[in-house]
Amino acid sequence: MNISLWIDQLVALIAASQQAIGLTLKIVGVLWLVQCVNALVGYRLNLLGIWPRKWYGLPGIICAPFLHGGFNHLFFNSVPLLVLVNLTLLYGVHTFIFLTVFIFALSGFATWLLARPGIHIGASSVLMGYWGFLLMQSIFQPSVMTVIVALLCLYYLGSLWMNLMPSGPGVSWEGHMFGCLAGVAGAFIF
Repeated sequence: MNISLWIDQLVALIAASQQAIGLTLKIVGVLWLVQCVNALVGYRLNLLGIWPRKWYGLPGIICAPFLHGGFNHLFFNSVPLLVLVNLTLLYGVHTFIFLTVFIFALSGFATWLLARPGIHIGASSVLMGYWGFLLMQSIFQPSVMTVIVALLCLYYLGSLWMNLMPSGPGVSWEGHMFGCLAGVAGAFIF
C-alpha cells in the first residue's frame, strides 16, 4: 500500500470522526434538554416510561430512553453513551440508525412484556444494546477493528456487565439485560 492511500484513509477517518462526534453531542444534548424540561414539570414526563403489561405503558417503548429519574441518572448514562455512540457510528450512520431503532423496539417491548411491575425509564437499555453489539461484532465479524473496539469496550466499560443482574429496587436491570440482548441480536442480524 502506498503512502498517499494511507493519508487518504486517515483524512477520511478524521472527517468521519468529526461527523460522529457532532452527531453524538446532538443525541446527548437532546437527552439533557428533555431532562431539563422534565425537571421543570416535576418529572411528570416520566409517566411516559414503560409500564409492563399495561396498555398505557406501550408509548414508553419509544419514550423511556429519553426520560431519566434525575440529573445524576442522566449523567451516568451520558458518559458511556458518548463513547458507545461514537464506536457504533464506526459501522456507518445507516447501521447506527437501524440498530438504534432495533434496540429501542426489541428491548422496549421485551421490558414491557416481561419486566417486573413499576416504571422503567432511562437510556441504559440503548447503551447496553450498543455495548452488546460492539462486543459481539468481534465474534460475528472478526477483524482487527472489531477486536480492538471490543477490547476497548471491555477495558473501559467492562463494569457494564454488572448491570445485567438485579441490583436494587429502583434499577431496571431487565431493561439493561433486554437492551444487551437486543444489541447481540443486532450484531447477529447486521
